Amino acid sequence: MKTLTTIFSSLLIALSLPLAAQNNEGSGDDFSRFFNNAISQQKQQKQTAPQQPDTLAQPERPARGSVLEGLLGRTRRPGRKQIEQENELLRSELDSLQMLVDSLRGREYLDEYEIAVLEGNDPNPVTFEYNQETSDSLLHLWYKNSLVTDFDAVNEYNMDSVRFSSNVSDAEMMRRLSAMNSFITLPYNDVVKNYIILYSERMPSRMGRVMGLSAYYFPIFEDILVRYDLPQELKYMAIIESMLNPVATSRAGARGIWQFMYQTARGYGLEINSFVDERLDVEKAVDAAARYLRDAYKIFGDWTLAISSYNCGAGNVSKAIRRADGKRDFWSIYPYLPKETRGYVPAFVGAMYAMTYYREYGIVPQNVGMPAQTDTFHIRKNLHFEQIHSVVGVPVEELQNLNPQYTHDIIPGNDHPYVLKLPFTWTNAFVEANADSLYAFKADSLLNGKVLKETESKSSGSRASGSRSGGSSGSQRIAHKVKSGDYLGKIASRYGVTVTQIKNWNHLKSNNIQIGQTLYIYKNGGPTISQGSGSSGSSGSSKQTSKTVIYTVKSGDSLYKISKLYPGVSADDIKRANGLKSDSIRAGQKLTIPIP
Repeated sequence: MKTLTTIFSSLLIALSLPLAAQNNEGSGDDFSRFFNNAISQQKQQKQTAPQQPDTLAQPERPARGSVLEGLLGRTRRPGRKQIEQENELLRSELDSLQMLVDSLRGREYLDEYEIAVLEGNDPNPVTFEYNQETSDSLLHLWYKNSLVTDFDAVNEYNMDSVRFSSNVSDAEMMRRLSAMNSFITLPYNDVVKNYIILYSERMPSRMGRVMGLSAYYFPIFEDILVRYDLPQELKYMAIIESMLNPVATSRAGARGIWQFMYQTARGYGLEINSFVDERLDVEKAVDAAARYLRDAYKIFGDWTLAISSYNCGAGNVSKAIRRADGKRDFWSIYPYLPKETRGYVPAFVGAMYAMTYYREYGIVPQNVGMPAQTDTFHIRKNLHFEQIHSVVGVPVEELQNLNPQYTHDIIPGNDHPYVLKLPFTWTNAFVEANADSLYAFKADSLLNGKVLKETESKSSGSRASGSRSGGSSGSQRIAHKVKSGDYLGKIASRYGVTVTQIKNWNHLKSNNIQIGQTLYIYKNGGPTISQGSGSSGSSGSSKQTSKTVIYTVKSGDSLYKISKLYPGVSADDIKRANGLKSDSIRAGQKLTIPIP
């Protein structure tokens, strides 16, 4: 027990150091040396009290309910059962931290375009004009035409140069911030003041819409944050990310109300394929965001740094800390953060302030028409929104608004159960509808093999072309440089492809790869959707290949246990499909399951 606690503590310190492994080629493989240095630093830290950041607001309080706090603070020897429970908690958190480490290492492979976007120099910027038409109906609130929702693109102001004035004095703003009694430290200075005025005085109509949407979305966020014992104030980050637009898409490719990039989303267990994008699923997206923020806080020990890392990545925050001579407060690293991230914490404070004191500024919450109550149903067969509309009567627009994760109005229930959310007023009608009639309605035209294949092809093409503004319409090619510890199964899991695909793309005759070797990955879609027995396949002489399913490993899983979930599949089949050299797997890992 003591050894596991020491290892876990050392891992936290190792992760909290500047991540040099991301910035020096080859050093990312020497994690053992990095870990040992952390153990030495742990001994030194026992003799040195941590320096408190200098802020104008109240000092930040420690995270609540910390597992380590519970372990290290015990004076009585725990029993065997309690030790086993605590060990399981620690293993779960180690798995989560390992996923974050993997995602950090992945940021080493940014291309020139992504770096330009991160630094705010997008060569192909996209703009969007808000007007009265977009606020006239609930459907237009979703801004489906490639809306850019980065917090610095939602408004027309250059926040680095503009200086707003207000009739509210600095002393009154500081008093109000203090009265909010936030668990997260809320600093106040000229930069923060600018954002406070922006959100509370400069865009009352937009904030009115946000207020209306928050009545529906905030309770969902709060429930998840409570589940992970995180500060409730973190819910305001979604305003900065997307203005509470569940289908928002940024110029860098981030999607959803919490603006996840593809790789980070996959690393945190969100499913993304031709028919489903769980970045657009509000509940699953906030759950992934909560886990990311929990992990980031364990790394940095400061909520403003954790919040900043959500915008630019933990690697960039660690780099800024190193450039700031190891100082670990937001305003010390402020000049060294990417341009768009510098305003992220001030914007967070400004949005939180405006949502708290909206009455004082005359902001009126708008009625956006979201239902007060909803019901959820598990769908176990392929189902089209048009079938639900025609048989049950639910408007397609309402289905899309409540279930934006189904990007083509198709719930691919044949592969595994998916959730359908309906307004409470339609619950009885849906329950009373004849199931056979519902699934059979126009199935030949809405869900036949040709339609599903065309939808999958169209989705793959749009993802590939959408990954670059003005880019080609072909697949997105990624160059992956093999590092120590890499194997084909691990690489395939990272990019959401199969081992067979990587071997075919790179003309590999075996699973052997070498350090320094460059492999080309084509991210052009996820697993195929299975066709129901009643659906006819497309005609042609080509042979139908076996389909595959991407499975996310859960805590307690083994290859044998997973194989039993898929009749006809053995543990050895899974190992071969993923290029695994042993039976070792970890929670959060993606496995390709070959279905015979």
